[in-house]
Amino acid sequence: MALKGGDDGFSLASVLNLQVGGVTQDEAGELAHAAHRICPYSKAVRGNIPVVINAIAV
Repeated sequence: MALKGGDDGFSLASVLNLQVGGVTQDEAGELAHAAHRICPYSKAVRGNIPVVINAIAV
């Protein structure tokens, strides 16, 4: 997702929509946030772009 507002007129943001099967909604959220903490991509962008995590138990 590109947003207006960076030095060149654009900036970067990320929205992660996750579907997690076989768990409760609370567990899905916990798993999504735990994965975000250890993911190499997440580590690379941490503090540089806004990230929104949406987890849904299915």
